Amino acid sequence: MDVPIGERWQSFVAAAVETGRYVSASDVVTEGLRLVQEREERLQALREMVEESIARGGSHTGEDVAAAIEAALDEIDIAAPSR
Repeated sequence: MDVPIGERWQSFVAAAVETGRYVSASDVVTEGLRLVQEREERLQALREMVEESIARGGSHTGEDVAAAIEAALDEIDIAAPSR
């Protein structure tokens, strides 16, 4: 697969290889894709938690929901967006 990544990312990949952190450009891209996959899996787990909570029902304030979401994000190590 041949995917153009743009000048910014080409420089980033080259620097990662030049410093010895990675053996090849392919290794850098593979690690990046692994991290994207891991993040997507964590986000899916969070979505499932939210869906299960909605299905259970109940009464919660907006503050309760925000606190629960932040706690869940902390648990799966995803930074909450800044407000």
